[in-house]
Amino acid sequence: MENFDKEVADRLVANGADEQIKAAAHAFTVASIGPKYSYNFSWMGRPIIQYPQDIVAMQELIWTVKPDLIIETGIAHGGSLIFSASMLELNAACGGPADAEVLGLDIDIRPHNREAIEAHPMFRRISMIQGSSVAPEVVTQVKAKAQGRKKILVCLDSNHTHAHVLAELEAYAPLTSVGSYCVVFDTFVEDLPKALSGDRPWGPGNNPKTAVWQYLKSHPEFQIDQAIDNKLLVSVAPSGYLKRVR
Repeated sequence: MENFDKEVADRLVANGADEQIKAAAHAFTVASIGPKYSYNFSWMGRPIIQYPQDIVAMQELIWTVKPDLIIETGIAHGGSLIFSASMLELNAACGGPADAEVLGLDIDIRPHNREAIEAHPMFRRISMIQGSSVAPEVVTQVKAKAQGRKKILVCLDSNHTHAHVLAELEAYAPLTSVGSYCVVFDTFVEDLPKALSGDRPWGPGNNPKTAVWQYLKSHPEFQIDQAIDNKLLVSVAPSGYLKRVR
């Protein structure tokens, strides 16, 4: 495996320097937004609304980190919660934390989505809080939930404006355990034509990636994991896989 792992590492470095493959990946990403490519996938019966590359990347992180708590902002149909819970279930079956769970936050958990999530076999590892992820009372509840947890992984995927994501980073990134990740989704908004943002309040210059850039200026304990970007090439979270290094 040492030789294989070295070959992978070398390929990732090569990918990072390969302008042709990066341009092809970017072209696909741009072309895929209009047809809503990411809306075509589900996990264990619930829409997940993610690119397959990011789903695989999250699987790798959850297996490697073996968190006992995953904090996710943004619930939508619940596919990501179900995915995280199922990965924690697999980890537990292989010696990982037996009591690991995922905590989801959303300003509006629609009744039909809540009902479907609560009826799912993976719900036993899921809890949810309805409210703005940056509201002080919600942040307080999340911090209480994180008390005593040894390994925490954070995923930010709700309102994608610069101000909101920066507030989420300030609130939740510090909960990330050393060696774990705070993953900021939809950073690719910065790299897409403004027209693809539609009537959303975010777009180039005002999005998760600009929030990441600002946050990292004063938080050297986090670093962008460039190897993940070089591996995925097609991702909604370029420069968004933030590893806590100290």
